[in-house]
Amino acid sequence: MDFQNLTVKELRAKLDRKEVSAAELTKAYLDRIAEKDPKVKSFITVCGDSAIEQAEAAQKRIDAGEAAPLTGIPFGIKDNICTEGVRTTCASKMLGDFVPPYQATVMKKLAGQDAVMLGKLNMDEFAMGGSTATSYFAKTVNPYDRNKVPGGSSGGSAACVSASFAPAALGSDTGGSIRQPSSFCGVTGLKPTYGSVSRFGLVAFASSLDQIGPIANSAYDCGVIFNSICGFDPHDGTTSRRSHADALSQVGESVSGLKIAVPKEFFEVGIDDEVKESVYSAVKAYEAMGAKPVEVSMPSLKYAIPAYYLISSAEASSNLSRYDGIKYGYRAEGEGDYNELIRRTRDEGFGTEVKRRILLGTYALASGYYDAYYKKALYLKGKIREEYDAIFQSCDVIVTPTAPSTAFGFDEGISDPAKMYLADICTVTVNIAGLPAISTTCGYDRNGMPIGMSIVGKAFDEARVIQMADAFERDFKRTAPVL
Repeated sequence: MDFQNLTVKELRAKLDRKEVSAAELTKAYLDRIAEKDPKVKSFITVCGDSAIEQAEAAQKRIDAGEAAPLTGIPFGIKDNICTEGVRTTCASKMLGDFVPPYQATVMKKLAGQDAVMLGKLNMDEFAMGGSTATSYFAKTVNPYDRNKVPGGSSGGSAACVSASFAPAALGSDTGGSIRQPSSFCGVTGLKPTYGSVSRFGLVAFASSLDQIGPIANSAYDCGVIFNSICGFDPHDGTTSRRSHADALSQVGESVSGLKIAVPKEFFEVGIDDEVKESVYSAVKAYEAMGAKPVEVSMPSLKYAIPAYYLISSAEASSNLSRYDGIKYGYRAEGEGDYNELIRRTRDEGFGTEVKRRILLGTYALASGYYDAYYKKALYLKGKIREEYDAIFQSCDVIVTPTAPSTAFGFDEGISDPAKMYLADICTVTVNIAGLPAISTTCGYDRNGMPIGMSIVGKAFDEARVIQMADAFERDFKRTAPVL
């Protein structure tokens, strides 16, 4: 059976029609991982035996006619989502041998449907980065060109789906970490509304910005997965108690009459011409469907990067203070007092990028600097939210590039933190405002590398962004990578 690039929807039909068993499907993906992933390095841990056991349990449910939408569907899981009994490393030496004693809420929900976990996926260390090159274990490569990055921090998740090692994966998005790698790897990634999916069991980077979401081969698949993992969780005080509408309820409906906001600042300095052309072409495609483009403005965009990095780094400084070499995780060897133990543990256990952000965040929160930096960043957070609210007074969705460029090479920009941070300009405002956004492929550059566009919606309006992405995907032909 040729399962490459099949969607969750297609696999669900094949499993229910008994064209393939869950165990056969799982083994096919595991075989491909064993053969091809040494080239890509998307997995940190492969769970072969337990995946087959889960698939066999799923098959019993299918045979009984009680299959849920994700029963028997293989998944890859980003390695900052806690999995009971399975190592969860955050791609860091600090947690290199950490085995959680509990399941993240999203993992309980997947297990409740008898989905199959193939393994844990590589990422930027503690989700800090846009290249998956800061991982302690390996540098994941882009399946379209192994000399280029897959994006980050969910680069392992995006590369896994792009390379057909799994039909879907879970990632986390703090400032674009689902959408940017989805753009680079030619797949679809959904960053849900903040508070719509539980973060219980997600190792924290920046708690007010982090959000778990799906990466898959289509917007429809992202909707299926979102429906399965969303909802209130008493273990996460930031989850919303509101009832969530079916994210697939508007799929297939006409987009005629909908207003698409096109913020001019997202198409100005720093955006590659090929990216602009592809996204503008996608807007024209929507116009041909009857939607109405509306040029709008977001003046605060120029302040988004400093605001994001001050807020996220301040929260990272607080969240990562728990890693002291005593409670769990890596502990440095050698003699010395308590303070010396902590210093050596953090020096040896954290990578350069994580240290950089901890230092930045600690500085921003320090006495004498709080008002000058962190407080101003929070003020900008409010301004950005206000500008989104103003746009949504008259428009249904917003369309922007997902990233200023296509995937860059490992020798381009990774050594320059400022350049890397500026590459997040198209994605960070969505996290700051807590809105839903989906990235889908809208073209390819002259070298055949995917170009992504983002569709941003109103809070808790995942159904609209999935409807819009699905409408575009129906007529757009994707080109799969060749490994």
